[in-house]
Amino acid sequence: MELTPGLRAEVEVVVTEADTAVRMGSGDVPVLATPRLLALAEAATVKAVGPRLGDGETSVGTRAEVRHRVATPAGGRVTVTAELREVDGRRLAFVFEAVDEQGAVVGDGRVERAVVEREGFLSRLSR
Repeated sequence: MELTPGLRAEVEVVVTEADTAVRMGSGDVPVLATPRLLALAEAATVKAVGPRLGDGETSVGTRAEVRHRVATPAGGRVTVTAELREVDGRRLAFVFEAVDEQGAVVGDGRVERAVVEREGFLSRLSR
């Protein structure tokens, strides 16, 4: 595993009705849902480190902090960038920022993940 602070990745999405708070059950307005924003942030963290994990390893989310600052309606484009800031053994700490096509910060926060051995992790689920 060769993980170093500074690894970055981004994901981009055009918000659809399926991404809205109404559809996800997290609110009653047709804008990007906060749980969807978090999912995009996690996707960016996975993309940042996934190719550098060892054979049989994966990462799992363990903690998240999200500030959702600006509403994005369906049809709006959001780009989420995540950067690995800290590696402490198997614990990975990221910061992320989501920006819309006008450059407004839609949201930001932190995501922590843990590197695990995939088969061992899954085998503990069946107990």
